[in-house]
Amino acid sequence: MANCPFLYILAPMILGVLMIGLVQILGGLALFLFGISMLSSGMEKLAGDQIQKWLDRVTNNRIKSAAFGSAATALIQSSGLLMVTMIGLINANLMTVEQAISVMLGQEIGTTLTAQIVAFEIGNFRLILIILGLGFLEFFPKRDWSKFGEILMGLGIIFVGMSYMASALDALVEISWVASALSMMGQHPWLGIVAGMVATSITQSSTAVTSMVVAMGISDTITLKGAVGIILGANIGSCATGLIAALRLSPTARQASVAQILINVVGVLIFLPFISQFADLIQHTSAVLPRQIANAHTAFNVVVSLLLFPFVRQIAQTARRLVPAELKEEKPKVTVYIDEMQYAVPAVALNEAARELVRLGEVTAEMIELSCQALIEGDLSSAQRVLVLERQVVDPVTKELERFINTLMRSDLSHVQQKRSFQIKNLLTDIERVGDMAEDIAQFADERANANVPFTTEAIQELGQLWRCSHSIYSQSIKAFRDRNRELACEVCDAEKKFDSMYWKTRQMHIERLEAGLCHPEADVIFTETLRLLERISDHADNVGVSVSRS
Repeated sequence: MANCPFLYILAPMILGVLMIGLVQILGGLALFLFGISMLSSGMEKLAGDQIQKWLDRVTNNRIKSAAFGSAATALIQSSGLLMVTMIGLINANLMTVEQAISVMLGQEIGTTLTAQIVAFEIGNFRLILIILGLGFLEFFPKRDWSKFGEILMGLGIIFVGMSYMASALDALVEISWVASALSMMGQHPWLGIVAGMVATSITQSSTAVTSMVVAMGISDTITLKGAVGIILGANIGSCATGLIAALRLSPTARQASVAQILINVVGVLIFLPFISQFADLIQHTSAVLPRQIANAHTAFNVVVSLLLFPFVRQIAQTARRLVPAELKEEKPKVTVYIDEMQYAVPAVALNEAARELVRLGEVTAEMIELSCQALIEGDLSSAQRVLVLERQVVDPVTKELERFINTLMRSDLSHVQQKRSFQIKNLLTDIERVGDMAEDIAQFADERANANVPFTTEAIQELGQLWRCSHSIYSQSIKAFRDRNRELACEVCDAEKKFDSMYWKTRQMHIERLEAGLCHPEADVIFTETLRLLERISDHADNVGVSVSRS
């Protein structure tokens, strides 16, 4: 009983140390995650367009797909972002499960770069990185320069967060039960696997958990065997992000998520019986524990990816068996290319938005052709087709694409990405109005056919020449936007000027026929308004051409 007063004094002290340590660890983790987010944002702005080019080349060639996954993850510093983006592309039927699995295997390798970086001891250089980053962010007016500031400052904050976590762990390990728990993980790696799974599922970042383990290595509070266990668990826990993203999407998207789980679970099961031997082998790669932990992370992911690389098809087949396609018909999507999962990587989202805009442009070009043919030939089925396309494609896609771009513009975009967003939004208005004009011509076609309004032979010839010219200019403008072809865009602008000359000449010839009594009065309104609509379509094509030529 005589010792009781000391317990009353000692207990609050232990609790205080524990609370301070936890706050410092959580604060360091928060700084680390913020640094990763800033670094990822800067790298995405710097390399986002390149990532999109690589993504466009992802084919059934497994080596190319894996190389893309490795490079893209290393660049954007987030396997979770890439996984969520891929699930969006799979959901939009722009990527197959097999292609995604190949990318995932490369992604497992790319995600090890962060641990290798944080294993360096850079001392006060971390503060220099922050100062340089702040300088780029504050003192360079061009928005494009800010991406370098985000990269440097993100790196500095990552190392500051690591130092906070390492120093807190130094204090916490003095508490006996904390030291015992860490020791148990070294003796029983499966405990570390469970801890890694839980921690990664909570933080939604295997990078954060792996880096925290490196911090434990810096403070010398964990054994290599215990660290390997947590790393293996973190790999399984990293699947939570993709699984959550895929739950409400198509069966194919869920299959990709299940494939990721299979890859990581199988990898852990392969290594589990040999953790002691693996740790012994890794000890020879470096004299310092933090680097050994980083090397263990890299070696594990590289070996698993190489072992599973020949079995991509089998993994996909297993995922399909576990998540069979639903027999019931799914509600058809209005859009083809865009998906909210793409917000994770703005460069991808912008590219898919541009594809959606091109698709809408091609639909409206088809509407011009159908409506004009209907007007001249009296084909009411073509006119009806135009009205259906306007109601079921143009209006709903315009609404969804506008919402998509507005949401994307509220995210942190580079200056170039902002300009591209404004361009797509402005051209969407032009294309939507062209659809409205094609609908108006279709209604004139319906009116002419029902009232049997006659056109003279000359009027039909002139109208045919004029609509084909307008349709050609508009189609070329859409192609110029699709290919970012400035030369073709300039040709569109020149062709529009020639069209204006044709338009006024045709109007004058129509007036002469009207004055000579050769034109039916009811035909006058339809013919004149159709010419005006074609001229406005040509003007909108010119807007597209000007936008591309100046971009």
